[in-house]
Amino acid sequence: MHTFISASKLADITGTSIATAQRWGESGVYPYHSDSKGCKGFFMEDLTSIQSVAHMLQSNWDKEMNVTPKRDFTSVELFAGAGGLALGMHKAGFKHILLNENDKTACQTLRRNHPEWNVCENDIHNVDFTPLEGKVDFLSGGFPCQAFSYAGKKGGLNDTRGTLFFELARAVKEIKPKVFMGENVKGLLSHDNGKTLELIRRSIAELGYTLVEPRVLKAIMFQVPQKRERFILIAIRNDIAEKVRFRWPDPFRRVMTLRDAFMAGELYNNDVPKSEGQIYPEKKRRVLEMVPEGGDWRYLPENIQKEYMGASYYLGGGKTGMARRLSMDEPSLTLTCAPAQKQTERCHPIETRPLTIREYARIQTFPDDWIFEGNITSQYKQIGNAVPVNLAWAIGRSLIRLFNDIETLMPEKSHLTEANSIAAQMIGRNLFSEIY
Repeated sequence: MHTFISASKLADITGTSIATAQRWGESGVYPYHSDSKGCKGFFMEDLTSIQSVAHMLQSNWDKEMNVTPKRDFTSVELFAGAGGLALGMHKAGFKHILLNENDKTACQTLRRNHPEWNVCENDIHNVDFTPLEGKVDFLSGGFPCQAFSYAGKKGGLNDTRGTLFFELARAVKEIKPKVFMGENVKGLLSHDNGKTLELIRRSIAELGYTLVEPRVLKAIMFQVPQKRERFILIAIRNDIAEKVRFRWPDPFRRVMTLRDAFMAGELYNNDVPKSEGQIYPEKKRRVLEMVPEGGDWRYLPENIQKEYMGASYYLGGGKTGMARRLSMDEPSLTLTCAPAQKQTERCHPIETRPLTIREYARIQTFPDDWIFEGNITSQYKQIGNAVPVNLAWAIGRSLIRLFNDIETLMPEKSHLTEANSIAAQMIGRNLFSEIY
């Protein structure tokens, strides 16, 4: 049986333009076909010379799904937000003993969904992590990337002062986990001509850790129906690093689409539940009504284009986020913190309205029973800022595999009970009164 893939999805997988992928088909570089709906594309089995496609066809995804921890591996999460990364790591098997987040509503979301988690609602600058030294196996965090300073001459840890990476590094220094992970936007890889990443590399070495060569992971490769890319760095403590090897997760066998997100099937057992969502003003709704599925401003009559886009009409660039309607049979564009921003429109594929809260959450692969606290604006923001759960879960399984290897070589009893008790004391939580 052949697996069909559209030119658009092939472009996403390979990081090329749709025009390039179409040219491959039209010029005969790869055999071109049409699916039952007349969509032009390829059979994946004809594309084995493309490494990323071959990797999907030969993936060990199903085998990796069976990875389970050899013991309770403890973890701390920083900048936890609404819990996308935390939930993915939890599903992989990590036992969170402390989650730090400064946003009040996001903390309410974490507590609502996992009342047993120790949620430290505080500015990370004010948190002393030293009580947890030696009690935590793994530390992770999606540190926000502010400007980095190059005032120092050595380009080491001290030159990251004033940034939230420095706070993550401080937590690593105080806790001394076996492994830690940092997550950020794709742009960190090339930020300031690579100087920022070089500074981070030196800082990690200074901490006494060996950096696994970082990667930008495409969420669409890991059962996420969204074109989101995240920069992942993983570092292993020097006394362990030479004895083990981290292996990145294998991709899922196909690209998930909005149809997978919204309809019962492989990703969810039921259609997306009804939920609240923003609505368009009537004038905007009439404009978007003219845009076909998968289309954008270029499908509007010229006079409407000029009126709707204003000064943007005369600027360069594709502006393909404007008046953009998503496509049911393609993954979503990267979600933003609001579904109806003019420059990054995310109109529902079939109905003329912004995506609802639950549709947003499904595109980020949150389960339907994960409830977001706060008003609708805050909920969209929490979801838009999250790491896709299934991406985090895939990385988490690879990390559990790494920890299993470490455990085989360097067996150690779990510190779960003790670490939980310490974390509860750190945030002034009376676990005894909550249990009894």
